Amino acid sequence: MFAALLCTILFSVSITCGHRSAKLIGGTEANFWRLTLAALLLGVWAYAFGIGLGGAAFPLFFLSGAVGIGIGDVAFFQALPRLGSRLTALLIGCLSAPLAALIEWVWLGTTLSTAQILWGLLTVCGVGVALMPGEHMQRTRRDLFVGTLFSVLASLCNSAGGVLSRRAYEVAHAAGEHLDGGNAGFQRVLGGLLLGGICLLVVKRRAFQVQARAPHELVVAASMKKWRGVWPWVLVNGFAGQTLGVSCMQLALESTPAGIVFAILAITPIVVIPFALVLEGERPTAHSLVGGAIAVAGVIALALSG
Repeated sequence: MFAALLCTILFSVSITCGHRSAKLIGGTEANFWRLTLAALLLGVWAYAFGIGLGGAAFPLFFLSGAVGIGIGDVAFFQALPRLGSRLTALLIGCLSAPLAALIEWVWLGTTLSTAQILWGLLTVCGVGVALMPGEHMQRTRRDLFVGTLFSVLASLCNSAGGVLSRRAYEVAHAAGEHLDGGNAGFQRVLGGLLLGGICLLVVKRRAFQVQARAPHELVVAASMKKWRGVWPWVLVNGFAGQTLGVSCMQLALESTPAGIVFAILAITPIVVIPFALVLEGERPTAHSLVGGAIAVAGVIALALSG
């Protein structure tokens, strides 16, 4: 439970910084570079203190990352510029928890108690009350439609990726192996990096062709100008979200059903509020405060329900 709560803080920082970096260089490229940074940092940890890419569960962890981080985060970064950090986090948070619980129940047979289901629903409802009012007034109809589609896709992939990690831990434990959160996160991030790199090549292929024909000095100057303003956001995004955040998420998934983990992660939009206020100028409303109190109460009750 503590790992999942810590993950919400780290993901809230990541979402806000990801929104800023996506505005500056585009969601696909911002996603790729944060995954690259996370893969390097987690790789050092995995080979220094873990088993690297070894273990019976590596294929499942890799697939989990390809689905949850690769496809899911590509969709997430496409939703961010269209919906903003708070509304994107709202939609994904409210959908991921029930989808994860449903997938894990159908595939792995994991059931939640009545109390856990009720408190999880209370948490998700609190998030909805906190963030939904008024958000749509600042978005065009096209942005709302496309952003919502990407958010639904991101929710489905995140949920499936989380359940795949749960299954991977079952395989690892059956083989007598133990992977810490950082090592499991490294194996997941590599799957996400592969998909993220493919998406970047597809989206930026024309830009790469233009750069290949342009004078080298102009390419270097343009690259330095672009990265001068964006690198701090990418650095914090990759370190907080895909390095520390994913490690905490993996630690939580090892012992906690995915439906409960994602219900706790649903309060991430609540934690985003102060960051969005400082960095994006989004002021919380009375609904935000009331909904936030409901969501936090739901998480506390969920943790106490055991």
